[in-house]
Amino acid sequence: MKASRRRFLALAGGAVAAPALLREGYAQAPQVTLKMHHFLPPVSNGHAKFLAPWARKVEADSQGKIKIDIFPSMQLGGTPPQLFDQVRDGVADLVWTLPGSTPGRFAGMEVVELPFIAARRGVVNAKATQELYETQLKDEFREVHPICLWSHDHGLVHANKQVKTMEDLKGLKLRSPTRQAAEGLRALGASPIAMPVPQVPESLAQRVIDGAVIPWEVVPALKVQELVKFHTEIPGSPTLYTASFTLAMNKAKYESLPAELKAVIDKNSGQVAAEAAGRMWDDQAVIVSDMVKKRGNTITTIAEDEKKRWEQATKPVIDAWIASVKDKGVDGGKLVETFRGLVAKYDKTV
Repeated sequence: MKASRRRFLALAGGAVAAPALLREGYAQAPQVTLKMHHFLPPVSNGHAKFLAPWARKVEADSQGKIKIDIFPSMQLGGTPPQLFDQVRDGVADLVWTLPGSTPGRFAGMEVVELPFIAARRGVVNAKATQELYETQLKDEFREVHPICLWSHDHGLVHANKQVKTMEDLKGLKLRSPTRQAAEGLRALGASPIAMPVPQVPESLAQRVIDGAVIPWEVVPALKVQELVKFHTEIPGSPTLYTASFTLAMNKAKYESLPAELKAVIDKNSGQVAAEAAGRMWDDQAVIVSDMVKKRGNTITTIAEDEKKRWEQATKPVIDAWIASVKDKGVDGGKLVETFRGLVAKYDKTV
């Protein structure tokens, strides 16, 4: 009897556990497995707080018919500037990348990266960037199926010396993320050095650069707080710079999906995804800046009158960009006006 009872309890326990296992595995093999590729480590906030939750949401909404395997830190090979071509060519099914990693390729999208155009908050920049893409720039991304486009929150200067004024920037070798950010830094007297963000830690450690302009969100993944002791904030909006991102899908792969699975991807695309990304950047900015303060690093916010000097000094960068993209058939003046209007719109509503 005791043996029979133990066997019954074991079987009963198995019956109770089985549904949980089935729910976790969605009770079936996936119909489609997608490979997502990106440039940051899995401990980065972009991976852990946005990409992975997005992938799990798609899997859940598809009832397990879609499975997404994420390959961080360029595990599928290549370099960060090659990610867009990888998703276009089908090396990866999904990528997270920066349009600004390939200077000049996405001429219109560069507008969001101009100095003192973007808002301080990431959610504002994200929603404005997504709408700019939807209404003005779809042709630039026609080779892929964009899930969403967004831009991060305020970028700031992290350096091995305190920066309070333009004079403090003179000759400072700073990593810049995009061509327009570099032009802005040059106009302020710094010496910009373009490089993908994964190269920043080694470059700081070896004194190849004196600092970097990046948002708070990426600081812990790169251990920037351990490599420099000074961080300079720009107050309010507009802010010094932002960089745009895209989560893009291979076009043929998307089009090959059955209608029900396309609907799942669509449900998790556009403004829904862009807003989630923007809010993640904003949330992490508070957490990371508090962590840096507690560590004993110095955070400086430049004065409002100093900010006006920076804005005035970088205005020629905007004028030069408008002139330069005219030859590519891009109405830069219209894009500047449109993006500023979108930033103002979302700054009031989100």
